[in-house]
Amino acid sequence: MLYAVICTDKADHLQTRMDTRPEHLAFLNQLGDRLKFAGPFLGGDEKPNGSLLMLEAESLEAAKALAAEDPYAKAGLFETVEVKRWNWSVKNPDAA
Repeated sequence: MLYAVICTDKADHLQTRMDTRPEHLAFLNQLGDRLKFAGPFLGGDEKPNGSLLMLEAESLEAAKALAAEDPYAKAGLFETVEVKRWNWSVKNPDAA
C-alpha cells in the first residue's frame, strides 16, 4: 500500500533543514524500493518549506513509524506531518 507523507516545516527552520539534509538523504536512500519518490515543497522565495514522500508500507501505522524515523522529523523540523493512504491510478509504472 502507498502512503503520502506530507510535511510542513516550522517557520524559520531552513537552517535545521540544511544542517540535517545529508542524514535525511541517507535515510531516504536506505529505504530502497519502499520509497517511490520524494522531494521538497518550495515557497514563493523558491526555498524548501516542507516535504512530500511517497512510501510503500504494510499499514498506516508502519508508514507513520517510517516517517518518524526521518532525521528531519527527529531534528524537530516539521510543524505538521500528515500520513495518508494514496492510490496511484494515473501513470503508475507498476500498472503498465
